[in-house]
Amino acid sequence: MKPSLPAFFATVLSVSAHARDAASADGDGSVSVAGEPRQWHKVTLTLDGPFAKETDRAPNPFTDYRMTVTFVHESGQPRLIVPGYFAADGDAANSSADAGTKWRAHLAPPKPGIWTYTIAFAGGNRIALNETEDGTPLAPWDGLTGEFTIAPTDKSAPDFRARGCLEYVGERYPRFAGDGTRFLKAGADAPETLLAFADFDATRASAAKKNVPLKTWSPHVRDWREGDPVWKDGKGKGLIGALNYLSSKGVNAFSFLPYNAGGDGDDVWPFRERDDKRHYDCSKLDQWGIVFDHATARGLFLHFKLQENEMDDNRVGHDAKVGRVPESLDGGELGPERKLYLRELIARFGHHPALNWNLGEENTQSPGEQRDMAHYLRETDPYRHSIVVHTFPNKQDKVYPPLLGRQSDLTGASLQNPWNVAHQRTLKWIEESTRAGKPWIVANDEQNPASDGVPPDPGYAGHSGEARAAGKTYTLHDIRKLCLWGTLMAGGAGVEYYFGYKLPENDLLCEDFRSRDRSWEYCRIALDFFTENRVPFWEMTNADELVENAAHDNSRFGFAKPGEIYLVYLPDGGGARLDLTGEEGEYGLKWFNPREGGGLSEGSVPKVNGGGKVALGAPPADPGEDWLAVVRRAN
Repeated sequence: MKPSLPAFFATVLSVSAHARDAASADGDGSVSVAGEPRQWHKVTLTLDGPFAKETDRAPNPFTDYRMTVTFVHESGQPRLIVPGYFAADGDAANSSADAGTKWRAHLAPPKPGIWTYTIAFAGGNRIALNETEDGTPLAPWDGLTGEFTIAPTDKSAPDFRARGCLEYVGERYPRFAGDGTRFLKAGADAPETLLAFADFDATRASAAKKNVPLKTWSPHVRDWREGDPVWKDGKGKGLIGALNYLSSKGVNAFSFLPYNAGGDGDDVWPFRERDDKRHYDCSKLDQWGIVFDHATARGLFLHFKLQENEMDDNRVGHDAKVGRVPESLDGGELGPERKLYLRELIARFGHHPALNWNLGEENTQSPGEQRDMAHYLRETDPYRHSIVVHTFPNKQDKVYPPLLGRQSDLTGASLQNPWNVAHQRTLKWIEESTRAGKPWIVANDEQNPASDGVPPDPGYAGHSGEARAAGKTYTLHDIRKLCLWGTLMAGGAGVEYYFGYKLPENDLLCEDFRSRDRSWEYCRIALDFFTENRVPFWEMTNADELVENAAHDNSRFGFAKPGEIYLVYLPDGGGARLDLTGEEGEYGLKWFNPREGGGLSEGSVPKVNGGGKVALGAPPADPGEDWLAVVRRAN
């Protein structure tokens, strides 16, 4: 017969056994399966297991119990091994409970049909951090099995549950497993302190950062809609409304730090206490989960930037007393704190179909530490979400090369660079990764200078709408031209917009996404162009060399599937010649307006014949503005 408790717990429990009452009795092993039982939806298995408190140390419910659930489809495949987690009373988002008998695992079933589950529940010192040791199986919870039936999804876009899990498939763009479409992203990289929200339990402003108050997201309360989620009788409306607003603008991504203790904001962490990294806050994390669930339903990709530069390793802000940054996880190494942190995030949020794990903002870990962290993510995450890395612009040539190649678990780069070289930097890392044998998903996710980034709309809070870099002014129109379209025409997977620290609604203080309303509109127009015109961008590559006078110099960009379709982007208008040498045949020529969107229009030249260099003529109007020429083989 299996022991009900591991031997190393015996002393602690014998001392405290007389104090146990009905309220703290262990669970009876009953299992429930809840949620919408549909393909790609969040299905939650809840086990009535051993009683625990968040603050317990022997056993610690986060390190000394390991719940893992194996879910298997009736066909035998797929077989998903999903880490579980301690969930207090099962309703901590509303009750703020810190104790209970509920243990959970989330599944996003990729196939309809009958699924079986088998629960492995073990105890042992730090057993949650060691998947290779058996630990002590605990009765009556270990070995429980059951089954449930999953129906096809009933959702439609933009809900990601209609499209399936976003996967890295060895290409420059991630692919949805459900409908097979590729994903281009555009959205918000700011504020990095998005989760520093006053409505989340035990979230407080840093005493050392007096100019960084907690967010209320009050400008977006008006965007909350009846029927949208809340917690604790009405909390959460501001942030839920902010996500509604982004989705309504047609953008599809946002990023955030789940942990920034010691960083610029110093106000976000998943633990009960800022510096206690082995005890997690069940109610706060449940509340985060409500927000992330709503984001998925509204078609918003979750960009987890797992740590902030100031505390990602032991070479930044070294503390002589402890030998490393107090806030860092194991000093940058893959130790117990870092493993537990990653496991908890995967267990709670890994079921979301559209996300990536970013090793950290402006990451400075050593290549070995980065590889270890990426490998642990890859091995622990049952869905194998994309893993990317972000670093300083002048560190890219040092940080990225050791992480390239087929042997690497990294699948992409989250680029930071000056706004006007997005095209060149994106193209560089696409080409470098492809040469190394594993093409990366490359996105432009932070625009320098750090003081300005993407400027607000002209007139917002009295701002001119201009920003400065290298002594020159630039505007949201320059961002549209050289950052948004520059990235897309290089073959990049999309953009996220950073708001500079000197500007209104900046990277730490932003609570009003409407400050960049027009920029979001330009993003929507770009994304709609590729979808509505059925452009096979995943089969296309950069083709600047085919556009006369274009040498990656920001004057003209080319993007092509030779012999089938060519896109020529003219940031400042003017004419252009396209080299169709060797590609005989007739091609239609139309123009797209990146400022206003809409359908394609004819210019002065309605068609061209391949076989040589051809003049594209003039766009339909405003020849000094930016235009996109679409040259497509007839029929």
